[in-house]
Amino acid sequence: MQPLVECVPNFSEGRRPAVIEAIAAAIRAHAAAGIRLLDIESDADHNRSVFTVVGPPQAMMEAAFDAIRTAAGLIDLEQHRGAHPRIGATDVVPFVPLRGVEMADCVTLARQLGQRVGEELQIPVYLYEAAATRPDRVNLADIRRGEYEGLKTEIGVNPDRRPDFGPCRLGPAGATVIGARTFLIAFNVYLTTPDVEIARKIAKTVRQSSGGLRYVKALGLSVNGKAQVSMNLTDFEKTPIHVAVELIRREAQRYGVTIESSELVGLIPQQALLDAAVWYLQLDNFRPNMVLENRLIE
Repeated sequence: MQPLVECVPNFSEGRRPAVIEAIAAAIRAHAAAGIRLLDIESDADHNRSVFTVVGPPQAMMEAAFDAIRTAAGLIDLEQHRGAHPRIGATDVVPFVPLRGVEMADCVTLARQLGQRVGEELQIPVYLYEAAATRPDRVNLADIRRGEYEGLKTEIGVNPDRRPDFGPCRLGPAGATVIGARTFLIAFNVYLTTPDVEIARKIAKTVRQSSGGLRYVKALGLSVNGKAQVSMNLTDFEKTPIHVAVELIRREAQRYGVTIESSELVGLIPQQALLDAAVWYLQLDNFRPNMVLENRLIE
């Protein structure tokens, strides 16, 4: 079977449909090489779009490069404002091994793409997660600290902010973070309050970096006038999605609020949903072959 990687590029644009479609068209142009654009999630308050793309490794690198080039020509970070932290027009580009591909292959892919973006597009590139060249750049939040505005003042004077590839200066397209990682679930929980400080306090309790749940990253944001706990679950098998939700529910009660709703950003493995269903329904006798659709494809 053909090797497959997933790429989940995040672009700093969630308000202009024409720009989002232009980036999508740059990716779809590689369909003949096996590239499939599976999903686009855009949010106006975050002013951000998350694309989910799958395809063969080398074709994926070409598609990602064209998307980065297109975004650089259409998104100006000097004008960009949104709730979500960002440092670039193409903010982050992770590669995820899916089939017939190892993590080491995705690391090579990330570094090759990073070098090309730095040299040909003159965009500073930082490598993260499994592709990181320094321990202080494994975590995306550490690279993105200070956002575009902070990085712009530091990149040329602070050796710690020197990029892995590209120039030590920021243009309107900002910088791009490229890496390799395992599957990630982007999941947001809305609270029954507009008070973003409550969301921030809950996020601090939930996220690993503050002593919360392992494999969970979280921020408290204001979205559509509602307080939102925005999460990335980096290993749903070790910290399931329902565990994070129940911790948020418990913490929300401390502040006299509850969970109003939740949302996925992008795609989710079926197993993560099954795990949540089994836990909430307390299905002690559950087996995967009890799902009708699973039996039909046997």
